[in-house]
Amino acid sequence: MTSIIIIPARYASTRYPGKPLVELRDADGVAKSLIRRSWDAAMAVRGVDRVVVATDDDRIRTHAEAFGAEVVMTSESCRNGTERCAEALAVLGGGYDIVVNLQGDAPLTPAWFVEDLIAGLSDTPAAEVATPVLRCDGAALAGFREDRKAGRVGGTTAVFRADRMALYFSKEVIPYSDAVPTDGPETPVFHHVGVYAYRPAALEAYGRLPVGTLETLEGLEQLRFMENGHPVLCVEVEARGRQFWELNNPSDVARIEAMLAAQPGA
Repeated sequence: MTSIIIIPARYASTRYPGKPLVELRDADGVAKSLIRRSWDAAMAVRGVDRVVVATDDDRIRTHAEAFGAEVVMTSESCRNGTERCAEALAVLGGGYDIVVNLQGDAPLTPAWFVEDLIAGLSDTPAAEVATPVLRCDGAALAGFREDRKAGRVGGTTAVFRADRMALYFSKEVIPYSDAVPTDGPETPVFHHVGVYAYRPAALEAYGRLPVGTLETLEGLEQLRFMENGHPVLCVEVEARGRQFWELNNPSDVARIEAMLAAQPGA
């Protein structure tokens, strides 16, 4: 099956304007922009036919082209990354069996997360969309709780059926787990990894679907699929000793740099 990774990136982020161009230092002290590190993560995925950055901002386009990325310009009217991916696919003329949305704020995404995601969607005909979930260890759960206690929107959590079809995604910590200790290697909470794989028909239909109450309240684009009856598959992935976090707030820069420092060569 042919596949493409599209990295949606916008400059005018509500919580963190200019986020794609923020520089992050790794274990060797090398500074690279967020969008460059996300591009590097995409290029490490095996078996993908094409990688492009989709943006509506000339500053991001100029920067991305300077380090060798292919860039597709999209409109400012895109309300989220899924809409931007859909528009980019239309500009490119389609022709792919699976489209991956690797959001530009997830530079720590290991290649095997995306490889397992593509395999999961390929092997599950009933699913129109797939997204990875990572079981939280105690430290990750503590991080979620710290963010919510401080009034910050951190990562997203997911709950799903026995067949791995999603029941719900939330920026709150679900399921209720206040009594779960954070000193162990596993918890019942799953961190939603901000990557999506779509069948082209589902992606093309997305912009025509009505925006529902849940998507509006949570600010989570995948809920539009679910509110309109399109099944979303949760693909459990393994950390393999790697830490994962998205850059959602300015305070996440130090957290991600610490994670980069823990993995030499990143």
